[in-house]
Amino acid sequence: MAQGSSKKVITKEEWEKRLNDVKIRKEDMNKLVMNFLVTEGYVDAAEKFRMESGTEHIDLTTITDRMAVKKAVQCGNVEDAIEKVNDLNPEILDTNPQLFFHLQQQRLIELIRNGKVEEALEFAQEELAPRGEENQSFLEELERTVALLAFEDVSNCPVGDLLDMSQRLKTASEVNAAILTSQSHEKDPKLPSLLKMLVWAQNQLDEKAVYPRINDLSTAKLEDPSIS
Repeated sequence: MAQGSSKKVITKEEWEKRLNDVKIRKEDMNKLVMNFLVTEGYVDAAEKFRMESGTEHIDLTTITDRMAVKKAVQCGNVEDAIEKVNDLNPEILDTNPQLFFHLQQQRLIELIRNGKVEEALEFAQEELAPRGEENQSFLEELERTVALLAFEDVSNCPVGDLLDMSQRLKTASEVNAAILTSQSHEKDPKLPSLLKMLVWAQNQLDEKAVYPRINDLSTAKLEDPSIS
C-alpha cells in the first residue's frame, strides 16, 4: 500500500464544518489584533482599530515614545535614543547591563561608520573596555567591533555585517523589547507565535492525514487536499 493512501482523507466540506464548529469570541480576536498593533508600534492603526472595535483603551502615548526610541536607533542616533529611554524610565538601562552595552556598542559602530577613528578609539577605551573587563562576552563583542578599524574596505571585512542595517534593527528590537517589558507588556506580539503554531500543527497533521491545508498565511485560503 502506498504511503499516501494509508493516511486519513478529510474533504474540504468536512474540514470547513469542523472549523465552523470552533467558536472564537470576537473580543478575543480584537485583543489579538490590538496586541499586535501596540507591540509593533502602529499608533494610528491602533487608535483607529480601538475606535472601530471598542477594544479597551490603550495609552497610545507610550507607543509613540517607544517608537521614537526605536526610530532613533534605526537612524543611528544612539545618544538620542539613550536619552529618550532614560526619560521614559531610567531603571531600564540601570537594570539591564547587556542592553546598555549593546547601545554603547552601536554608538561605537556609528562613530566608525562616520570615519571618526580617533573618537571611536577613545570611546571604546573609556566607555566599553571597562565593561569588557567585567564580562567576557562583552569583551569579545568589543574586539569584534574594533576590528572594523583594521579594514579600509569594509566590504572585505569579516565583521562588516556590523555596519549593515540589520545590526541597527537588532539593537532597536532589543531596546523595544526592554521598554515593553518595563511597561508590563509582552515583548513579542502573540499573532506571529500563533501562526508559527499553525504551521507546526499542520506539519504534524501531514504525517497522519490528507486535508485542506493553509499554504498561504496571508490569505488563509484552504487548499483542496491532494491525494497521492
